[in-house]
Amino acid sequence: MKNLFLFGILLFTATNFSSVYARDTELLIEAKEAVERQAKGDLLDVPYFMKGQKHPKIKKKIGHWTSSRKGRGAFQSDLDACSRTFVTALKTLQQRVQREGGNAIVNITSYTRDVPYEDKSKFRCVAGSIIVHVALEGDVVVLDK
Repeated sequence: MKNLFLFGILLFTATNFSSVYARDTELLIEAKEAVERQAKGDLLDVPYFMKGQKHPKIKKKIGHWTSSRKGRGAFQSDLDACSRTFVTALKTLQQRVQREGGNAIVNITSYTRDVPYEDKSKFRCVAGSIIVHVALEGDVVVLDK
């Protein structure tokens, strides 16, 4: 009887533990808000445009690249953690633009679990209890100025 009681407590604890700590919440966040909250000079002087957002005419497409970043989500709001991780992923794409000789990144979409999310102003972030994840992809281009 005592073993059955201990097994019940163990099962109850494991069930509650996994439901509390195995969080996987998808959030849709305004890219502009994320940059305003977190960039503080971190981004490079490379224009970026979400998919569907108006931009100058493309003179030359150089290539298509991705940036997948994970960030610390514990002890901060999902919005802060996702914003910081978005800025990090965006900066990685901007660095790619500079390495490849482009002057902008366009058609930026976010994706999770291999499913793209296209929006001219928002990105998708997956927030867990400890880690947040933002994955972006976009086209490195040379724009007419």
